Amino acid sequence: MKLSVLWLSGFAFSALLVGGYAFGNPGAQVPRDLTQSEERRSGTNNAHLPLGLPPLPDTVQWPTKAAVELGKRLFFDRRLSFNNTLSCAMCHLQENAFASNQSAKAVGFEGRTLQRNAPSLLNVAYQKWLFHDGRENHIEWQVWLPLLSPVEMANPSIGSVIERVRHLDDYIAVFEKTYPEEGLTPNTLGHALAAYEITLVSGNSRFDKWRFGNDDGAMSAQEKAGFALFVGKAGCSNCHHIGEQTALFTDMQFHNTGIGYKAMVDPVSSYKVELAKGVFIDVPSSDVERYSEKPINDIGRFAVTLKEEDRWAYKTPTLRDVSKTGPYMHDGSLATLKEVVNYYNGGGYANEGLSGRLAPLNLSAREIEALVAFLKTLDGELSYWETSTNQGVESPAAIADDGPVVLRPPGERE
Repeated sequence: MKLSVLWLSGFAFSALLVGGYAFGNPGAQVPRDLTQSEERRSGTNNAHLPLGLPPLPDTVQWPTKAAVELGKRLFFDRRLSFNNTLSCAMCHLQENAFASNQSAKAVGFEGRTLQRNAPSLLNVAYQKWLFHDGRENHIEWQVWLPLLSPVEMANPSIGSVIERVRHLDDYIAVFEKTYPEEGLTPNTLGHALAAYEITLVSGNSRFDKWRFGNDDGAMSAQEKAGFALFVGKAGCSNCHHIGEQTALFTDMQFHNTGIGYKAMVDPVSSYKVELAKGVFIDVPSSDVERYSEKPINDIGRFAVTLKEEDRWAYKTPTLRDVSKTGPYMHDGSLATLKEVVNYYNGGGYANEGLSGRLAPLNLSAREIEALVAFLKTLDGELSYWETSTNQGVESPAAIADDGPVVLRPPGERE
């Protein structure tokens, strides 16, 4: 069987902008987001969260130090893939806001080009739905999908993964210490990986300091003008929500912005390939098709729900740290933030199911620049648990307890 070519674009399979800039009408009010009272924010589960983030969902708790360290070890271990070559961290790089800046779509098993780009994992603990089409609804369960996907990590079964880990180094001893009631099981492996991912939180951005910290000097006049457009004329906040005290920059809903439909009816004529840093050539699609499998038509959330209104609809992503995660959209088809704003400024790509929230915005060149400038203020301060695997900011003492984890089903943990 032919292998799909790596569609190198010099950018990333990253956190995507599926919707928001063109949504709404002039003068729209900022929608209410998850709010956090002082009482909730000072709780054990939330006291360490950076400025701008709401309390964690009731189904999510900060794990112990032992679970986080075990999960991080698994996250960076290539031996979890069938041929010992791919790890979670290869599509979710810390320096790229846990996305990647290498290609428009993720690269999987034996160099196969995947259907979509890899979203950022920052603040993933807040996500109601996971993956661009929302096919999974809990962080501990979603880890198994890439592990078992034949085009990603390609393991043939759950049992084969458990048996593989059982024979690697001292994983058995670490699992038994961390989860004394279960040891190594599909549940505990999923919990450990999720434990590390839950700690990947980003907030305290310049926007947060200005909006929620009353620091008027944290943003420039141009950036403030961009924010006014974001919540007003451009209507971005109708889907990328901003609350009174916190902001996740997503409504966690699914929208047809025209990008998926466009890819089907108006495919690209060439692919940009980076030969060396900053040196690109355009490769005609006809050349690619000679040695590559034909891409599968991506129908978005319709593949999950079979509802016609979900055809070519994708989840609204968060915009936090968005300047680090291009290219954008579910397929990485827009290389820069300016291209994304220009796309929504034009009202999206017309199709029968196009979201009714999209319409031409009539933004001027100056307004587009201001909106892009504002988006760059959303780069935050990353907090995560530090081990010897890589360098970074040490997580707060709230997760420093290294006692054993008593595992309960998701949603039933105290």
